[in-house]
Amino acid sequence: MSLRLEYEDRIARLFIDRAEKRNAFTHAMWTQLPRLLAEAASHSDLRLLVVQAARPSSAFCAGADIAELLANMQDADWRAANQAAINRAQSEVARFPLPTIAFVEGDAVGGGCGLAMACDLRIATKAARFGITPAKLGLVYPLHDVKLLVDLVGPGQARRMLFSGELLDANEAQRIGLVELLADGPSCIEAAIAAASRSSTKAIKGFVRRVLDGQVADDEETLAIFAAAFAGPDFAEGTSAFVSKRKPEFRA
Repeated sequence: MSLRLEYEDRIARLFIDRAEKRNAFTHAMWTQLPRLLAEAASHSDLRLLVVQAARPSSAFCAGADIAELLANMQDADWRAANQAAINRAQSEVARFPLPTIAFVEGDAVGGGCGLAMACDLRIATKAARFGITPAKLGLVYPLHDVKLLVDLVGPGQARRMLFSGELLDANEAQRIGLVELLADGPSCIEAAIAAASRSSTKAIKGFVRRVLDGQVADDEETLAIFAAAFAGPDFAEGTSAFVSKRKPEFRA
């Protein structure tokens, strides 16, 4: 397979390792991705998931494997299964319980751009480019991924990208809100996230997802989550560290 997980200091790295095909995703890779996400989420000490290319190349991910699509274009059952696998994978990345970062060194195109958008944060090098190109192929972008794009850049810029299929450089992607940080690597923020309270970031990410999914007011569950934090061990450690003027040491 062309995806693999590695672990280091409470950080899981999901490597895309198909540089010879510009890290394009096959059906098997889309199917494998949710299993790897579940494996990573099962680690009780995990703080962060980083998605990145395994080797320096011209692409973070070039999207779907076009050769595979062409080989199966007349097979309606394969097309349906492939689309279902893509939809599930993108949805589960977006709903991974802990913070996620896409580190983009080269092109993130089509489904590759969708994969980056499904992460919580996007960090890009100056060589990165972003584009969504189905309109150049006579295809349509999935609704879930369109929503990810609109949530990030607004409807106007989303239409611009979708209608034109043009590639945006890293500076332009950051200007419109598609990229949060320009840097040579994810270390510019990953250590800070990994050092933060796991219970806090997990709950906060859940609240952001609720807002993106349309919730606009507290309910009994969100109020209970907010209140419970005050009785948790991380609050005790965080306030003790603050008073003692030291860095907190949050446990799993």
